[in-house]
Amino acid sequence: MRYRLLGRSGLRVSEAFLGTMTFGEEWGWGASLDECRKLLTAYAEAGGNVIDTANKYTDGHSERIIGDLLGSDREHFVVATKYTVSMDGRNPNAAGNHRKSLRHSLERSLTNLNTDYVDLLWVHLWDPSTPIEETMRALDDVVRAGKVLYVGISDAPGWVVSRANTLAELRGWSPFVGLQVPYSLTRRDIERDLLPMAGALDLSVAAWAPLANGVLTGKFTRGVPAAPTRVKSADISDRDVRIATEVDAVADELGVTSAQVALAWLAARGGGAVHPIIGANRLEQLTDNLAYTGLALPEPAVRRLDEASAIDLGFPLDFMESTKDFVFGEVGDRVDTRFRG
Repeated sequence: MRYRLLGRSGLRVSEAFLGTMTFGEEWGWGASLDECRKLLTAYAEAGGNVIDTANKYTDGHSERIIGDLLGSDREHFVVATKYTVSMDGRNPNAAGNHRKSLRHSLERSLTNLNTDYVDLLWVHLWDPSTPIEETMRALDDVVRAGKVLYVGISDAPGWVVSRANTLAELRGWSPFVGLQVPYSLTRRDIERDLLPMAGALDLSVAAWAPLANGVLTGKFTRGVPAAPTRVKSADISDRDVRIATEVDAVADELGVTSAQVALAWLAARGGGAVHPIIGANRLEQLTDNLAYTGLALPEPAVRRLDEASAIDLGFPLDFMESTKDFVFGEVGDRVDTRFRG
């Protein structure tokens, strides 16, 4: 497995992140402690070093499992967790991105993880009720206190992330170095705004649900799932089936699995700044998924997948594309730009 720098930081992170929403059996489809140990060992042996969890995953059990399993190897890993989501629905201040929520959630996560700092703390979800200035200053405080090394944000509008990092740059606060969003062949809407923004701001992109909760693995197009899943056949759209079927066809032609094709396509997006978050509840599932790192898709296969999963970019991007000759003239396509967004 290869490594990249996380955003504008010097932190080295593996090309694939290990997602641990499946660590713990509280939610009905997760992995036992013994299986979690196997998953973590296999991921580390493949060269992976980023473990992604959250305070809410399996009601906190995911964090506790990670804390127990890492032990003396803790420094080898980049441990990432999240705050925002409530662990006590009766307390109005137990959720959100304000200072009190951050302090309480972070202290609890540190205890669960059996560590005195986390490498990366994600804001789990944009909280419109908390000024972004308060969130960024509070995050900077925990960085300065040494309890957090880097900060990122998940599931937020592009304008919020841009404003947050502009404020951080202006005031000397810790900026977001990463963006965590859903991204897969069946869900490409971040290409409208969030992915170009991440490119312009040099944010690493952590892609959750890169296999569309199993839709792109072939489990629904090649047969009936044998194990419990979060997604039922009735929830899958006709478009999803068409895309998954094309993935299956490419996989068969290349002699690899559908999951490997879907992950290889994703990892090549965004100029190589996209890190699939791979979650699994069985060892063989994780091993198969990690094999995507050695797969480079042929250009014709990429075009087929792009066409099968294409989306309408909408205004203003479609308008800009349709008027580029009028705006920039016949030499416009011969101008090399410095912006990868």
